[in-house]
Amino acid sequence: MEELVGKIWHRLVWGQSQVEFDSARVTLNDCIDQLAPYYRALGGDTGIQIEAATPRRFKIQRRFLQRLAGSHQYFSVSWQDQRSLRLPKSIALFPDAELNKYLYFWLAALAARRPTLNHWFGDNQQACLQLLQDYPGLKKRYASLAEATLVVRDQTLELEGDQLVREQAIRRAILSPGSERQLPLAPGSALPVPLWLYSQPIRLVCAAAEDHLVNAASDRKTDTQDLSEAGRKEATRIDDSRETDGLMVFQLESLFTWGEQVSLDRCQEEEMDDDLNTAAQDLDIISVSRQRRAGAAKVKFDLDLPAAENDDLPLGEGIRLPEWDYRKSKLVQDYCLLQPMLADNTEPAPLPDHLRGIARKLRHRFAILRPERQWLHRQASGEELDLAAYLDALTDPGAATDLNQTFKSRKAVARDLSCLLLADLSMSTDAALTQEQRVIDVIRDTLLLFAEALSGSGDQFAMYGFSSVKNKQVRYHLLKNFAESYSDHTRGRLLSIKPGFYTRMGAAVRQSTAVLKLQKTQQRLLLIVSDGKPNDIDQYEGRYGIEDTRQAIFEARAQGVQPFCVTVDDKASDYLPYLFGSQGYEVVSDAQRLPEMLPKLYLNLTGVAG
Repeated sequence: MEELVGKIWHRLVWGQSQVEFDSARVTLNDCIDQLAPYYRALGGDTGIQIEAATPRRFKIQRRFLQRLAGSHQYFSVSWQDQRSLRLPKSIALFPDAELNKYLYFWLAALAARRPTLNHWFGDNQQACLQLLQDYPGLKKRYASLAEATLVVRDQTLELEGDQLVREQAIRRAILSPGSERQLPLAPGSALPVPLWLYSQPIRLVCAAAEDHLVNAASDRKTDTQDLSEAGRKEATRIDDSRETDGLMVFQLESLFTWGEQVSLDRCQEEEMDDDLNTAAQDLDIISVSRQRRAGAAKVKFDLDLPAAENDDLPLGEGIRLPEWDYRKSKLVQDYCLLQPMLADNTEPAPLPDHLRGIARKLRHRFAILRPERQWLHRQASGEELDLAAYLDALTDPGAATDLNQTFKSRKAVARDLSCLLLADLSMSTDAALTQEQRVIDVIRDTLLLFAEALSGSGDQFAMYGFSSVKNKQVRYHLLKNFAESYSDHTRGRLLSIKPGFYTRMGAAVRQSTAVLKLQKTQQRLLLIVSDGKPNDIDQYEGRYGIEDTRQAIFEARAQGVQPFCVTVDDKASDYLPYLFGSQGYEVVSDAQRLPEMLPKLYLNLTGVAG
């Protein structure tokens, strides 16, 4: 009975406090196919993605009914960084669905015109004013949006004093962009303006933070739940080191909140999955412990913090590499530290059973590329006398033939090419394709079958993987070098690859180019296998990473290396032509076909009919 009364009370109070119109709701997914070309047509960066924004908390002055219902604390505002444009997941602000839909297009146009905000109040007005001057056809729709926005604000707010003065200035700025120079000061936050952009969230992450912990639950399998639909979370490191296990001192009002950490020893196992999921969705900033990981194996967060696993052996002190800064049109020297890594604790392993059938077919097919033994004439030494060269030397003293070069030798002449396969091992490859298979599993099978095929052809090849944690550590995993023969030891390293960290592709391409330059072959092929575009947790997101990778590709071609990218990203056509050119990439629509398709692509790229 109490539960029923509670539900009825909640429905009444919550319903009375809401001002949204669910019947006119428009979602971002409904408009995104039109928004992307619209945004780019108005001057937006080609490397920017459009994604859903996570609601932010604003401490506005709420009415009594809103406080009673606990509503109007979180608002989905629009913002943009170098990686993406974040728009509300859905809009039901106005009773007219067409007006809600047009709000998406207005925000996309505003973001294309004003990529960054230095002053929220002034910059938004100037961007609106400039947009309306350049495109007069938008004025009528904007006027409708502005009037409807003021109606919503009237229904939501009840202000007085300094807060009312500030609100009146905001309303004048909405109706007449550019008319207000300064925002009057007032306590609390102003009600968000849905027509304007906001600055990107503050990241409270220590760049130098390191985590040397071993996950206590790593040896037991646990079910994980992905909270990516809740949006990207902000993260901050906390120091939970304890000087003593004595008296606990805390504020009483924080005892029943998730925002404060209370250090407790718990010997028993507890099932906290549901509570952790709910808490993760409610928190604005997630505090990550440096020592204890009670629920780390059960909940997966999309945090701006690198993982702590580092099982491979670092080789040397690292290699310093440059990086292209498109904003300065300059190659910044010694900006990245690339760390070669070797999985030294792997065991030799045979080829998995499920790959043996197709591997046998590939080896047989690639065997036709093996060099045939041919006679080489006029050699200094050999198995037989080259009679024609010998007679020429005796009968024609003026000929250039030397008596010491009158032998012929039968040798196998190999194809004059070398190939380096570079695999993306970033955390995005941990995504599931089916219930039994992830992207990293497909990449692992691809590497194994590619190695089986090329070992049958006799072509020179090497295999490396890469991931990154900002510019301080670009992890470059040695899977097989050119001098090493393909064996069970190589298979063991290939079977041990695992996803982690991010995708700083430019540095990996530069190092792979340097490795290929050491091969004295006529054709040098760099094959890149990836599942997404370049990214990292610093400025490498968005256009910066795209431009650096593009510059690295230019540098590789200038040094006689042929780069080619194979990807399973269905959105790759938006950025790969800019990176590799129209003939420099291949999109595999069905990721599970990648292991069979890559050897065929290799045959085509090396001049053999597929």
